[in-house]
Amino acid sequence: MTIALDKSSCKGLNEDHLRLNDPSNPACSLYSNSTHVIGVIPLNECGTTLRMDNETLFFENEITTFELANNVITRKHLLEVRFCCQYPKRGNVTLGFTVHRDNKTIVEKGFGMFTYNFEFFPNNLYNTMVNPSLYPLEYDVGDKIYMQIEASSSVNNTELFVESCSASPYDNPTYQPTYSIIENGCTVDPTVVIYPKSHNKEFRFSIDAFKFIGLHDQVYISCSVLQCEIGNPNTRSSKGCVAPNHQNHRRRRAIETGVHFISQGPLRLRSTPESESRVTGLNLNMAFIAGCLLAAVGMICGVVMIHKFKKVAVQYQPLPTTEQ
Repeated sequence: MTIALDKSSCKGLNEDHLRLNDPSNPACSLYSNSTHVIGVIPLNECGTTLRMDNETLFFENEITTFELANNVITRKHLLEVRFCCQYPKRGNVTLGFTVHRDNKTIVEKGFGMFTYNFEFFPNNLYNTMVNPSLYPLEYDVGDKIYMQIEASSSVNNTELFVESCSASPYDNPTYQPTYSIIENGCTVDPTVVIYPKSHNKEFRFSIDAFKFIGLHDQVYISCSVLQCEIGNPNTRSSKGCVAPNHQNHRRRRAIETGVHFISQGPLRLRSTPESESRVTGLNLNMAFIAGCLLAAVGMICGVVMIHKFKKVAVQYQPLPTTEQ
């Protein structure tokens, strides 16, 4: 926790004669700027004490003044600034994700304004796209996933070229692990099927559903795409599937756009009784581990509390036997 004590609120304050409950730790020193005395205090050091009720944890400490560093008593009225940080014992955590990516609109010199649209379809007829309200989409392993990328532009003599596509458990194509579907205009995954297109600014393909090994339960598909001048032999589209060292992205006279990244998802593997039982077993194991950790923390806290109790206890003198 951090405390900032306003110097102007304490007249005659000697900032070199201030300390926390336990000044023996070098990490528990205070420092100052032109206006404040500042302390950054660990929750389990510097004499910080823990108090709690049914709902809240209170971590408490205080700044006091001293005349001589070795003195343990004083007969003068000294400054005492008590402070506290509180934390709720219970809280809610949430995990959010963006469903169904919107169309991507781009403005580029020589091509004006154009839009990329990436959608999933229920079958290879490509009549009606899957309703965006149904995302995240659920599949069984091995199901066909039908996708379509379409470009719209006011420039008529252009065609869409899909250079690469990959899958990732996150909406970030550079995040590992990734799985390549199309690379350098070549299909990499053996289940990829490319379907006839209705016009030059369209690309239709499918892939068999899969899941990433591990605890990842969702998949995003990301593709790098560009638009090229139709019929020009120097464009990326005219070269089609090529090896990486044969690519030439040098643009000539605005015959092709730059490479743009689009993505869509998430896709999720449909739950099965077997997978649910594995998750239940995992949850039980995690609960057991968490219980052990809490027990260990409890033992450590108990030792610390006993130690602090003993430390406080030596400040008092026992009563004479006659008065007990």
